Amino acid sequence: MYLMIAAGLVLLFVGGEALVRGSVSVARRLNISELVIGLTLVGFGTSVPELVTSLQAVGQGAVGISVGNVVGSNIANVLLVLAIAVILSPIIVHPKAILRDGLVMVAATAILCGLLWFDQFNRVSGFILLTILISYLVFSLVMDQRRQDETAVMHREEGEVVDAQYGLMLGIIIAVAGLIGVVVGANLLVEGSVTLARSIGISETVIGLTIVAIGTSLPELATSVVAAFRKKADVALGNVIGSNIFNILGILGVTALVQPFSVRGDAGASAMAGTEPVSIMSSIDIGALVLSVALLFLFALTGRKLARWEGAVLLLGYVLYMGLTFNLIPVPAILPNG
Repeated sequence: MYLMIAAGLVLLFVGGEALVRGSVSVARRLNISELVIGLTLVGFGTSVPELVTSLQAVGQGAVGISVGNVVGSNIANVLLVLAIAVILSPIIVHPKAILRDGLVMVAATAILCGLLWFDQFNRVSGFILLTILISYLVFSLVMDQRRQDETAVMHREEGEVVDAQYGLMLGIIIAVAGLIGVVVGANLLVEGSVTLARSIGISETVIGLTIVAIGTSLPELATSVVAAFRKKADVALGNVIGSNIFNILGILGVTALVQPFSVRGDAGASAMAGTEPVSIMSSIDIGALVLSVALLFLFALTGRKLARWEGAVLLLGYVLYMGLTFNLIPVPAILPNG
């Protein structure tokens, strides 16, 4: 079980890196601009492990792992991945560069909260999410090529930070091998995680929010650390925002379109017990998701710089969230019977 999880994480990381690098190399050989590469292949390519893992999980009935993977990855992207990048190299923030993508991320997060609240992960919702994603991509490409402003520069640098200069055929082989590695790794990770959750009595959602989410966020972490060491830490910020947008609109959109699901737990068991079905997502999870987005905007847009101490605050927030998730930190009963 533990070997399956470890092997799955390794294959997801290595396969995700190979997929991005191979795809970027092929795109360069086809004379596709760094702007398009940065906005699509890099910004969203690092989220492929999350996509495959969520599809594998929901296909096996492990909805908690599927949804927990998306919510946990978005939390980890800000409070863990971006925090580490900022601690390594503070980020000079150009508000105009992140305002458009940042507002789309906020809107996507609000949509996710609404879908979780009303439990509406059906094919209609999936179609709407994918339509929003495609519209955002087309609009961004048109605006960036027309204006060549700070946002376009950031997306271009996202493409340039990936060091991939292979031949056309070698690039295709690397990309295909990476995709196979991601699929195999996701299958191993999901099966091992489900077994782990059932053997130690922890919900699949918690496993999805933690082990699976951190594992599928490793490509974003690798890209962000490389950008920080190359003194292009602003690329890490753009990568995190782009990944969070794709996680919600792309991953949940595709998953709901392929196989609709519910986040209200076992409705049959609840009916037999005479109780209402309870959501697999807790208020702590949703609160951490909303708080991570709020802190990102607060730090990025107020001081025009993400300093190391702000990165430390983000990282501390993730440590606290992990403590609350695994009941390592006691929560006082502020409200009666609450």
